Amino acid sequence: MDLFAGPGGLDVAADVLGYRITGIEWDTDACATRVAAGMDTFQGDVREYSAAHFPHAQVLTGGPPCQTFTVAGHGAGRRALDDVLRYIKRLHIAVSSDEATWESISSTWQEISEELNERAAEAEKIKAEKLEVQALRSVERKAIKKSLQENGSSAEKIEVVLKALRASRDLGPEAADLMHLIEEYNVQGIRLDGLKAKLEELGDERTGLVLQPLWWVIERSRRPGLAPYEAVVLEQVPAVMPVWEKYAEVLSTLGYRTRTQLMFTEAFGVPQTRKRAVLMARLGETDIPSVPETHERYRPRTVPAGSSATTDHAANTLPWDIEENDVAEKPKAAWVSMDAALRKARSIAPRLPDRPAFTVVSNYGTGGDPGARGRRDHDVPSATITGKVSRNRLVHKGSDKSLSGGLDRFTLTEAGVLQTFPVAYPWRGKDQSQQIGNAVPPRLALHVLRHVLEPESTDDEARARLKQAIADLETWHPEEPVEVRRHGQWEGHPLTGV
Repeated sequence: MDLFAGPGGLDVAADVLGYRITGIEWDTDACATRVAAGMDTFQGDVREYSAAHFPHAQVLTGGPPCQTFTVAGHGAGRRALDDVLRYIKRLHIAVSSDEATWESISSTWQEISEELNERAAEAEKIKAEKLEVQALRSVERKAIKKSLQENGSSAEKIEVVLKALRASRDLGPEAADLMHLIEEYNVQGIRLDGLKAKLEELGDERTGLVLQPLWWVIERSRRPGLAPYEAVVLEQVPAVMPVWEKYAEVLSTLGYRTRTQLMFTEAFGVPQTRKRAVLMARLGETDIPSVPETHERYRPRTVPAGSSATTDHAANTLPWDIEENDVAEKPKAAWVSMDAALRKARSIAPRLPDRPAFTVVSNYGTGGDPGARGRRDHDVPSATITGKVSRNRLVHKGSDKSLSGGLDRFTLTEAGVLQTFPVAYPWRGKDQSQQIGNAVPPRLALHVLRHVLEPESTDDEARARLKQAIADLETWHPEEPVEVRRHGQWEGHPLTGV
């Protein structure tokens, strides 16, 4: 059972390993891709479903949306993280109490859900008020501009005043004749700042979604008539690692052996540098070691002493960026470059573009400077593939001259390949770049799923299994499209027993 399943990154990995998977996904466009890929899907909000709806599921996976945690340590992100950790602590106390019953545990969850719903409802009201204030400020700004124009102010003065308004700076004496308008504008600005502060305190509704997988595990473990999941695999951005560590404490109480691991995608053959925080759990007494890295990690080229250049790979180092897998018993393969991955894809689909040596110029700035675009040459792994991948420019290596002939952007198929989706993956719906950027890299998922679900394999068996699975992933083709199910359409589904 895959919660927050997206377009199917984990699903296609499970498919080539021979496991049957069902996903829950709310986004219509991601569901369109899943349908074309033949991925069994229930569409809707995960919160509308429960573990009891799928009593025959043996494994739980998922990657709950946690965008608010990506700024952990800074304002709203830190508060969102602290809130979730407090909720997890309440659930842990509920399940570990000597007097715990299913009724008392579910009562605790109900209280948490009601608190989250109340906060979400209040946030919606404040968002509506915030939009009203923004509209009023827009009207005031237009009135100020019109007054300046009618009074014969120069274009330069108008720009100075409007720029000061945008930056919330005090205006000089040259704008004294506008003070009655500016005072009202500033009053609305103070009101707007207050609404923003309230929204930060209430948090993002997605904050509560990160609790869903934990509740599903608790329900399967404690609700009478249900059996615990045999295994659990969850992944998200590195900032969520403290959440997974608290999850692990609860799962240990429920009888699971756990492992949290910060995984560097290029160290598992993904032609892209990306970090993922992964929680693995297995019911029983068998320990879970770290997933062994098969490839070298990418180390950016050394920046000469005194240089002001920065790299996107080295930025934002987090305290849990551990180096536990730096020493390996066996030699590792070199990381996979963009060029190598795309050449391999062209051998499968010759229609894909064949480019000269290129450099990818990121749509994002680095080092806090929007103008300092990150750059990666074709012969190294890609920077993290995001939903803005289609905006990255491809230029001739060693220059800023864009590639001609329509080769100055990655195609969607190529972006998927850099995320290790098969060449034949059938992207559908709108905003396909965002679907690709949000997805779990299937090749990373192969390593994690095999590691957790097949603990009895020897090292040689695991290597052979992965080698075959990677080959199968590269040449994978979708079977017949499937129909999406919705809440209540349980009949005939193998996981529901109806």
